[in-house]
Amino acid sequence: MQRRNFVAGLITLPISGLAQQSSSTPFFERAAAGTPHKGKVLAAIQPHSDDVALLCGGTVAKLIKEGYTGYMIRATNDDMGDDVGVPGTVGENVLRNEREVAEQARALGLQKDFALNYNNHRMSDISRNELICRLIFLFRFLKVDTVFCYDPWGHDEENPDHYVLGHCVEAACWMAGRVHDYPEQIAAGFPARAVTEKYYYVRHPDINRVVDISATVETKIEANVCNVAKGPGGHHGSQLRAELAKQGKQLPLLGNDDRTADRNYIREFVLARDRELGKKYGVQYAEAFHYIGPSAGGSRVNDYIKQNARPLR
Repeated sequence: MQRRNFVAGLITLPISGLAQQSSSTPFFERAAAGTPHKGKVLAAIQPHSDDVALLCGGTVAKLIKEGYTGYMIRATNDDMGDDVGVPGTVGENVLRNEREVAEQARALGLQKDFALNYNNHRMSDISRNELICRLIFLFRFLKVDTVFCYDPWGHDEENPDHYVLGHCVEAACWMAGRVHDYPEQIAAGFPARAVTEKYYYVRHPDINRVVDISATVETKIEANVCNVAKGPGGHHGSQLRAELAKQGKQLPLLGNDDRTADRNYIREFVLARDRELGKKYGVQYAEAFHYIGPSAGGSRVNDYIKQNARPLR
């Protein structure tokens, strides 16, 4: 299956399908006023250059707007490219996607993007312990509180880069908080700290969190415009506009210039799934996740202490 066909399948997934995937009503995360998350750090982690923009860009932008500092981590160098009509060699694919990821990070308000530079579609061959170690270092170095990544336990996943990265991220989130795992990092000044909040995107039977991205949908569109070489965003709108003009036709949706055509194409077609999900919750656009928050056990202890602790006599 081609990558763009896979994404198209996600875009056209009926909203009833989402509802059937959850045994209970998902928590609906609304936009927050001000910057309640100031001081917190997120890592938007993707195997390929288009994943974050397509699948969680609105939520990432929402949390940045609410005070998070954010970073991008891309696992592969996208050297296999994608069949979207963009010619080029393997080397040209790498450079093109590197530049586009930098633009995507800028559009989303992220501070920096880190490239791990594994070969595209070849992550089944890598040392998972090496990748886990590299992620642990970044989590400790950046002081990450929250991650976005593919669900490590998603079903029917064809691309090995997706599930290999997801499994390694999940392991690294836990191991980063253990003092006996890679103590040389701690000795170098990067304290142990677990990552306790995870937004896993795509393909999980239990979608338990839906996020209102209406206020950041324009940012998500801009991030998808940056992905020219991969995915259904990029310049598909302007290309369609040019093809129709050759036939003596036009679509009012695509406007009178290329930028308008690209943005409106993404809004109408690429974000169709987000729009349908939003309607279900009474908002314009939304994204769905399998969310894992801080351990309930730890919070119960802290709550008990706050309620019952007394000064020593």
